[in-house]
Amino acid sequence: MLRIPFDRVNWVPSAFLIGTLTLSLTAVPLYIWFFGLPWYQLLLFLGFFILTGLSITFGYHRLFAHKAFEAKKSVKATALIFGSAAFEQSALDWCSDHRRHHKHVDHEEDPYDISKGFMWAHIGWMLFKLKPRPPLDNVSDLRKDKLVMWQHKNWVWTGILVGFLLPALIGGAAAAIFGAKGGFWVGFLGGFLIGGVARVTAVQHCTFFINSLCHTVGTRPYSRKCSARDSMLMAIFTFGEGYHNYHHEFQHDYRNGIKKWHFDPTKWTIWLLSKMGLTSKLRRVPDEKIEAARAKASEEAAIERRRKLRRKVRRMKLKGVPRLRRRQIIAAD
Repeated sequence: MLRIPFDRVNWVPSAFLIGTLTLSLTAVPLYIWFFGLPWYQLLLFLGFFILTGLSITFGYHRLFAHKAFEAKKSVKATALIFGSAAFEQSALDWCSDHRRHHKHVDHEEDPYDISKGFMWAHIGWMLFKLKPRPPLDNVSDLRKDKLVMWQHKNWVWTGILVGFLLPALIGGAAAAIFGAKGGFWVGFLGGFLIGGVARVTAVQHCTFFINSLCHTVGTRPYSRKCSARDSMLMAIFTFGEGYHNYHHEFQHDYRNGIKKWHFDPTKWTIWLLSKMGLTSKLRRVPDEKIEAARAKASEEAAIERRRKLRRKVRRMKLKGVPRLRRRQIIAAD
């Protein structure tokens, strides 16, 4: 029987996360069934997915959490406003959790510790309060930023206005202009469901998969110290965040994908804005340091493969040995 510790449930985040997912799987398909999926609703979804998704990867993550570059106030404000519409907490709270994750990765103090299970790292850590929330003692630098503190106090209402009301109004206006079935109010509902609810769900779970999938599946070419892994597939859905093993080894680099063929739109956006004078002081890890890390990780992987091979051979040789004794011998190897 499933036992839920109701006394430790985070009710508001749980209701929001479960509610938006449920609507995305029920109301959104029903809307498309009855009213279709006009091109402007699809563009609305894609446009807000890019704006809010990049505001998390570009703004919350690389700009505020890791200080990988600096940006003009207009750029910071845009990232904070559209970041609110992703409904992943305020930048201050998000960065505090993320910095704690990097400091204590794979250990008890890690907010989304993968060793507690895939679903815990993906979403469970937001649904339940297993201990008092840690203090915001690792974001003192961000507390000095007036824009960050303004967003921290107002992100919920900003998120509602920009994340739900704005796409609904755009969807309604587009429906009225193009003479769609049902007119403004059907388009308004479509904008709310597709550009709002479904888009929020998609952006959030793409972010969550970095905490879960990118600590479970993929390669570790730069570091074997933690569970973080590189996934080219996840990079496609997260604007380049999928190169997670590199990021954990070199978290202050403004790039996640360092090769020319790596899909990293966040890196490209930062670089392009630097050419326009809107971002500056882009931080990069020297190539020789990267190659040294790669060589060390490769050597450690080779040692690990040899160790596994020896254990496999040992198991084959010990087939006739009693099981308990066999386990003791293998464990001591």
